[in-house]
Amino acid sequence: MSHKAGFVNIIGRPNVGKSTLMNVLVGESLSIVTSKAQTTRHRILGIVNSEDYQIVYSDTPGILFKPQYELHEAMMGAVRSAFEDADVLLFITEIYEQPEEMADILGMVNKLDMPKLLLINKIDQAKEGQLEQLTEKWQQLSVFQNIIPISALQHLNISQVTDTILSLLPEHPAYYDKEQLTDRNERFFVTEIIREKILLNYRKEVPYSTEVVIDSFKEDEHIDRIRAIIFVERQTQKSILIGKNGEALKKVGIEARAAIEALVGKQVYLELHVKVKEGWRNDSRFLKQTGYQE
Repeated sequence: MSHKAGFVNIIGRPNVGKSTLMNVLVGESLSIVTSKAQTTRHRILGIVNSEDYQIVYSDTPGILFKPQYELHEAMMGAVRSAFEDADVLLFITEIYEQPEEMADILGMVNKLDMPKLLLINKIDQAKEGQLEQLTEKWQQLSVFQNIIPISALQHLNISQVTDTILSLLPEHPAYYDKEQLTDRNERFFVTEIIREKILLNYRKEVPYSTEVVIDSFKEDEHIDRIRAIIFVERQTQKSILIGKNGEALKKVGIEARAAIEALVGKQVYLELHVKVKEGWRNDSRFLKQTGYQE
């Protein structure tokens, strides 16, 4: 019996719904989803298995045209790698974006020698005639083999996306064990859960100035004891993160612990500490230690 397998890499600008789509396609919450841009920092694999195929989806950070920090440069490195190893490229846009806004990135995509699908997201928010006009604009560019209008949030046309991908994947044995869901370990997802709660609970620059590092992770049969450090760039950010009488950080801890317990399937004792590390987003050594740079 023939078997298909391949890498399907998801790219697009910040906040167009890449992570929501990834989670829907995989059927698990692997990527952080918030209303804030630049939520995804790492490239995350999500693996979908059946008897006769394996699709390895890859969520990537949103494309930034003018990276401000070394952190952003590292994030864009993850995007560039997605150009290089895809069997199928999913380019996500939305009904509020126009093709002419993305001339630079479309020039790069057009040169890639692989099947390329354009997914126009958030069609549940489209006004009458808007989707038809936008689709026609995209078709005139002749960059993509298929254009599929979707709503990742409402699960509209997702099965059509999967069917189209399967028609384009090469015959190949599975790349990963059929029981494997992702390439990341529990520790990674614990840091992502904590970061997600920070993104949801704080405004302005504070969430983007934080990085979460697991200091210790002790697993027992009935309880996991986790100590995490939240790094910020300035003392004022530390004060905001902790809040009056520690209430803000306590709220993050309660929400994160509940989500981590759902992930690991047992009780969790979570200890959060905040430290100042000035300019960490431009600190190559720190970025290597935290997995952003090789």
